[in-house]
Amino acid sequence: MIKVTTLDKREMVLNAELIERIESVPETVITLTSGKKVLVTQPVEEIVARVITYRRRIALPASSQDEVK
Repeated sequence: MIKVTTLDKREMVLNAELIERIESVPETVITLTSGKKVLVTQPVEEIVARVITYRRRIALPASSQDEVK
């Protein structure tokens, strides 16, 4: 899960596993596998970085989670 901010300044948490595509047109548009689109304030690069961080965290053994924080 990653936290994002919508254009109307609401924070929401998205399931990073459901992201199909991320575009910059000029706002950032996240398209989910369901076809739903979410417009967010974060740039594409930041969303990608958050997804990578999320995936690294879930790939670590549970005993290593405390060390990463």
